[in-house]
Amino acid sequence: MDLKIQKYGNYISEYARENYRECLREPNGLLKFKFIVPGNCYPDELWDWDSWLTASALRGIAEADDFKEYEKGCILNFLEYVDDEGRMPIFINPRKTALTAFGEGEKNIHKPCLAQHALSVSQYVKDAEWIRESYEKIERYIGWYDAHCYHESGLYVWLDDFAIGVDNDPCTYYRPPKSSASIYLNCLMYKELSTASELADILGMKEKQCLYAQKADKLKEAIQTQCWDERDGIFYSADVNLLPIDLNQKLHSGCPRHWSTLIQRIEVWACFMPMWAGIATERQAERMVKEHYRCAATFNAPYGVRTLSKMEKMYAIIKSGNPSCWLGPIWGISNYMVFDGLRKYGYDDDATELAEKTVILLGRDIEQCGKMHEYYHPETGEGVNNAGFQNWNFLSLDMIEWLKTK
Repeated sequence: MDLKIQKYGNYISEYARENYRECLREPNGLLKFKFIVPGNCYPDELWDWDSWLTASALRGIAEADDFKEYEKGCILNFLEYVDDEGRMPIFINPRKTALTAFGEGEKNIHKPCLAQHALSVSQYVKDAEWIRESYEKIERYIGWYDAHCYHESGLYVWLDDFAIGVDNDPCTYYRPPKSSASIYLNCLMYKELSTASELADILGMKEKQCLYAQKADKLKEAIQTQCWDERDGIFYSADVNLLPIDLNQKLHSGCPRHWSTLIQRIEVWACFMPMWAGIATERQAERMVKEHYRCAATFNAPYGVRTLSKMEKMYAIIKSGNPSCWLGPIWGISNYMVFDGLRKYGYDDDATELAEKTVILLGRDIEQCGKMHEYYHPETGEGVNNAGFQNWNFLSLDMIEWLKTK
């Protein structure tokens, strides 16, 4: 490993070991089990995909004997608040859940990643029996997505732009309700269905294993059909905000539409998530890497992957929170998911380069500021917002281990 990379890798590893306990919380109020927060800037809130990714990142360095109980607790806390319809909160703090914090009505729920977290914990502790009694609740929450977010195209849609994780992704942000079949959402859902199948298999639930495997296959086919753009050689989100077919409408009746979606040709980092999810074919991955990932005019920046192509008119590096800015800044999670997709498809040189950029970015931030930020300037590597953010930035520990093998 290059000495510079080794130095910054050591900064990250030491920082993680010294500070990871700041992410651990004890039961409190509505939170009946131990849990994990994104960092010391989130005093007592449990968040959905944040807890999954933070916990996954910390396993390799956590020295607390009961760390697995904090991981399990994240999942069990959410499962405590699944209602009869399958709605599950996006976040919980000791005083309220996110299902009611931002008004009544049909809202987005917990992102489709809970089964993924449950499976990874089960593999980590080498036991899945702890989740057996709660599997029905996981099914119920997946069923909520089927009932409320499933579209005739075979894709899933966001109900609105509330707490989607990639806050102001223009594929969803400020768009009409139920209009965005986000590539980010659908890749998460594909992995969630596949994982629900795998978890059922481990638990000996053969019928459920087959059911969720079939659902995953069906969604994969829909993503290939609706989201892959052969002209541009990349996956996009889809627009489902089309008028219904009415054969009595004279101006339409002679040739009604035969398409159920329209491509949103907006280049966001999540266009690479089909590689992370294992949806892309080898040919598709090759086009995405050669034509898009390596392009400095769009995604490829000195410190990683721009979250929005620099060629998009919406591109902006803005300090903001609620929503946080995903209009171009570098995020640790987007760098990591793209890195993971690159190595899965055998693009080792590209994966190594992206890992090195990320280690330098975060390690230098620790060296200069004594902490990490939530997101960064793509050209300068300067932290843009939320100093003290830890969360999925700790996934860089996996990158460091990867670099040791190169």
